[in-house]
Amino acid sequence: MKYTFIVAAAGVGKRMGLGYPKQFLEWEGKPVFIHTLEKINSHPLVTDIVVVTNTEYIENVKGYCREYKIHKVKAVVEGGRERQDSIYNALQECRDSDLIGVQDGVRPFVEGRFIEDAYTSLKDEAIDGVVVGVPVKDTIKVVNGDGIIVSTPSRSTLVAAQTPQVFNGKSLVRANDKAKEQGYMGTDDSSLVEYNGGRVKIVEGSYGNIKITTKEDLKHL
Repeated sequence: MKYTFIVAAAGVGKRMGLGYPKQFLEWEGKPVFIHTLEKINSHPLVTDIVVVTNTEYIENVKGYCREYKIHKVKAVVEGGRERQDSIYNALQECRDSDLIGVQDGVRPFVEGRFIEDAYTSLKDEAIDGVVVGVPVKDTIKVVNGDGIIVSTPSRSTLVAAQTPQVFNGKSLVRANDKAKEQGYMGTDDSSLVEYNGGRVKIVEGSYGNIKITTKEDLKHL
C-alpha cells in the first residue's frame, strides 16, 4: 500500500516576526520542519513524502533533506497563494497513492501512533479520512459581526483539529479537484472531503502536538 505524506512547509511566518519563513526556525540545531520530516521519514508505514514550500526556498529544502538524509522525499514542489493551493500542487505528485497524509511542517511533535491509527482506521473502516484532534478545554462562544454571543455549543461535541489528517487517496484527490473547479475554499483538508460528501473520523491526538505559529509557541519547544 502506497502511503504518502504531504508536508506543508510554505508559510511566510508574519506572526512570528522572524524576517524569514517560520519552518526554517532553528530548534536543537535543525530547522523545525526537519524535526517533523525526520519522524515521518523514519516510520515504516510511510512509503514516500512530498514537501511543498515557497518557490524561492525549494533548493534550500532539497539541500536540508539531503543533509539530514530524509530519503523518502520524492519531490519538493512550489506552494500556491493559499495553503489549499499548495496541497493541490503537492497532490499532483501523488494522485495514485492509496493513502495520503497531510502534515504541518511546523508541527514537530507528530507521533508514530497518529500515523498508525490513521492507517488502521482507513484500512478497516468504511470512512474516507481520519483527523487527529483533541477535545476543546475552553468554553466556545459563537458570535455575530458585532461581537454579540449568539450561541454556546456544548464542549462535548467540539474537537480541536490537528495534523496529520490522513485520507483515502482517491477521496482526497477528488475533493481537491472539485473544490478547485467550484472555487470552494475550506478551512482544512478534511473540510474539502466533508464538502464532497466524505466521512471523516476523529482519532485521539495530543495537547502537546502543537503548531508553531506565534512567538508564544516557542516556550513549548
